[in-house]
Order: sequence, then C-alpha cells, then structure tokens
Amino acid sequence: MAIADTYKTIAAPAEGIYTEKRSKFVAQALPVRSVDEIKSHLEAFQKKYYDARHICYAYMLGHERKEFRANDNGEPSGTAGKPILGQINSGELTDILIVVVRYFGGIKLGTSGLIVAYRAAAAEAIAAATIIEKTVDEEVTALFEYPFMNDVMRIVKEEEPEIVAQSYDMDCRITLRIRSSMMPKLRMRLEKVETLRFYSNEP
Repeated sequence: MAIADTYKTIAAPAEGIYTEKRSKFVAQALPVRSVDEIKSHLEAFQKKYYDARHICYAYMLGHERKEFRANDNGEPSGTAGKPILGQINSGELTDILIVVVRYFGGIKLGTSGLIVAYRAAAAEAIAAATIIEKTVDEEVTALFEYPFMNDVMRIVKEEEPEIVAQSYDMDCRITLRIRSSMMPKLRMRLEKVETLRFYSNEP
C-alpha cells in the first residue's frame, strides 16, 4: 500500500463575505500549523471584531486530518462551527483555520438559515484562497566518520533530500528531510555506508 504523503492546505489568508437579511458574515481562512497559532489568531479576531455578535470558527490540523474543532460561539448548537468544518472537510483541507464573524442585522435567520449562511461564508473564503498540495516529510539524522563524507554526500546528491542541519567535527552529523514515500530508499542507502549510525526524528 502506497504511503499517503501529500495533503492540501491554503497558501495564504483569504476572505469571503456573505450577507443574508441584513446579517453580514465575514469569513477569514488562514493557514495554520499549531493550536497555539490558532489561539493567537482567535485573540486577534476578538480584539479586531469586538463589536461583532458572534465569532465562530473551525480548524483542522495535521496531514492525517485527525485534530479538529468547531465552535459555535453562542449561536445555536451545530449551526455555525459544524457547517464551517463541513466546508474544510469537503475541500479535504488541513492546517487551516476558518473564522466567521457575524454582524446581526436585526432579523433572525433560524437554525437552517444560520447553517446556510455560515456554510456559504466559509465556502466563499475557501473559493478566494489558493489551494496548494504539500508533501508529508520525515527527517533522519546520520552520524558518521569523516572519511565516509563522500559516500554520504553522493547519496544526498542522488536522492535529493533537503539538508536541515549539518556539522563536521570529529564525528560528522547530518539531518536530512525527504517525503515519506522516499524515506525507506534513503535509509536503506545510508545504512550501507560503513560506520554510519543514524536515528529518525519524529516529523
């Protein structure tokens, strides 16, 4: 079975706006990598849109798309965060935060109206974004003696991993990053170099 080693995310922040019965829904889609980053974005939104009725959001993190959350921020349960998350899922996106800010227009929309509005606003933001495909990468650190430098560097040249870090003291040390599906071949070739010891880094 092939390793799934690509995922889809957005290249840069994007905005979408949806209006319904004088209520305005401003959606922002943001590329994110961690919960801490999401928290700082949400704090910034709370300050910027302090006069808004609701600031609802959903996010998805990680290439396996297992870390996610939806928040209704005072809207009836399931009418805001869930439809936003639904749009993230339908685009198979990850490492993304979508925040939808609602300005109340004086006319209630009802639960079905809210679901449609939050879903539409999130869809507008995604439509305005540039969707990119990234590779799932792994890292490996190799330790070897100086005389074997040429052997190791030849493998690096041929397999084309990214060199993350390197140091050449008494013992040489190099950390390489390559997409997951190509790691087994890289490791196999490195293991054949005499005296080389290496260990994997968690991605």
